[in-house]
Amino acid sequence: MKMIIAVIQPEKLTDVKAALLEAKVGKMTAKNVIGCGQQMGYTESYRGAKTEVNLLKKVELQIAVNEDFVKPAVDAIIKGARTGNIGDGKIFILDLVDCIRIRTGETGKAAIG
Repeated sequence: MKMIIAVIQPEKLTDVKAALLEAKVGKMTAKNVIGCGQQMGYTESYRGAKTEVNLLKKVELQIAVNEDFVKPAVDAIIKGARTGNIGDGKIFILDLVDCIRIRTGETGKAAIG
């Protein structure tokens, strides 16, 4: 079992969700986050005062999958999120020790589905 964490541009969320559904991966958690990477933010001017914005809006997806869904899920995220520009995001893949479905008490691969 693996936990896939993807940090993507907010405007690409719809495309990523569509690509994941096409890959038969429909279960995920999404949250709004802020952060910066290689692009290091931008500078804007408001009423003559310059302001540096270095924490940009992103969306973080958390997707728990069984081993056979790791590659299709990662490929789908890349397909939906890639623009070819700096700031497209990152994907992290972590080992998932266990999973428990609260409703049924199932554990492990069965709980992920």
